[in-house]
Amino acid sequence: MWLPDLFLPPGVKGLLIFILALLLIVYLITTKDPPNFPPGPPSLPLLGNVFSIEAQHPHIYLTKLADVYGNVFCIRLGRHKTVFVSGWKMVKEALVNQAENFVERPYSPMVTRIYSGNSAGLFFSNGHVWRRQRRFAMAMLRTFGHANSSMEQRICEESRHLQEAIEKEKGEPFDPVPLLNYAVANIISQIVFGKRFDYCDRTLQNMLRNLTEMAYLEGSVWALLYDSFPTLMKLLPGPHNGIFSNSKCLEASIRAEVEKHKMDLDPSNPRDYIDSFLIETHNRNGELGFHDNNLVLCCLDLFLAGSETTSKTLQWGLIYLINNRHIQDKVHSEIDAMIGRTRHPTMADKPNLPYTDAVIHEIQRMGNIVPLNGLRTTAKDVMLGGFLIPKGTSVMPNLTSVLFDKTEWETPDTFNPQHFLDTDGKFVRREAFLPFSAGKRACLGEGLAKVELFLFFVCLFQKFEFSTLDGVKLETEGITGATRSPFPFKIYAKAR
Repeated sequence: MWLPDLFLPPGVKGLLIFILALLLIVYLITTKDPPNFPPGPPSLPLLGNVFSIEAQHPHIYLTKLADVYGNVFCIRLGRHKTVFVSGWKMVKEALVNQAENFVERPYSPMVTRIYSGNSAGLFFSNGHVWRRQRRFAMAMLRTFGHANSSMEQRICEESRHLQEAIEKEKGEPFDPVPLLNYAVANIISQIVFGKRFDYCDRTLQNMLRNLTEMAYLEGSVWALLYDSFPTLMKLLPGPHNGIFSNSKCLEASIRAEVEKHKMDLDPSNPRDYIDSFLIETHNRNGELGFHDNNLVLCCLDLFLAGSETTSKTLQWGLIYLINNRHIQDKVHSEIDAMIGRTRHPTMADKPNLPYTDAVIHEIQRMGNIVPLNGLRTTAKDVMLGGFLIPKGTSVMPNLTSVLFDKTEWETPDTFNPQHFLDTDGKFVRREAFLPFSAGKRACLGEGLAKVELFLFFVCLFQKFEFSTLDGVKLETEGITGATRSPFPFKIYAKAR
């Protein structure tokens, strides 16, 4: 016997059934797709497709859905519809050809909790605040970063610290990930904080640990669950709470650096991004996001973008060149012939190292560091791929589907530097190479990242021969969060 028969009077029972039926009708009406809306897989009431997404590698599941439903399809995350855009041609149409229609970020409960809405930070802010803060950050990266003639020297100097740390391993197997993290983080640290940290500095180590955990969780199914069911998830224990505890720890570390800068700030001689932001704050009286809280959040975004992606690329570089020894040998030979083993490389060497340049690009493609992208929202009703996407719809460009597009790459699933070389061995650019995304929300640190990747990579392979245990092939599947990381691995580094 059904329990309500025992405890509910007939009239109340009838009322309950009526209310449930009414709620179901309202749900079906409110979730009904508008005319000519993108297709997608069937979804559960209220839950949507959130539990259908493969938790370990959501980008692979979503890429496969495009084979079934086309390059513009929709899935439901809770009650909210998200349109996914796949393949080079369709992603280009959205992010480049219709850039203004896909520039804003949608509402996100997770982002709102960290950034107090879409009016702070560099990644998730919108409107005039985002445009002004992005322009300011790009100007500061030019001033203190890749347009600064001393930046190449700083990267080469940091490479020397990295080499010394590797040499201390004395030929024994070691985990290269912490050392690469420290080296890369020190470059953005010099731009943002005006200083580098020693590799054993606890502040640096704690910040990077928090960053790594936060980046993983933000791209996990836990973040999807939080955004889909925020009221419930906020009350529940679980890994999703690590997103917010890690962000708070990072903010506290950055805030301490900001307070130190205030104590010896010279408005006539800004030393770094923080100094410049503080001067701008004084001049603008808090307008367009120039206030202390936003300074901390912008520094958080810069530190995340300036350390996570470049370090992960170098990690994948070690794995792919250890697994493909013949490619590592060719890189060694080209570096020896064009630079030698003692002179520091410079960016002027890049045109003379086409094979090495092609290898770095192929590492970025196969490493697939940012598998999806940041969510966008349509600024107005938009036609894409023959479908109507109403104003305010969340849209996700799938970068994995571009970097592995079978119509753009000759051997998309194979590590093959020839993708970036012509028949004469000269480097060639490929339009479908989008590790930094594209359009108005493309990575603002792309220029600096390219300099770092080239110089760190050449310095490492100029000095060392990398290998792993005999008969062992390093895993290339990876761990997927907001960025894609290798599984833990150990290597040998033999001085050349």
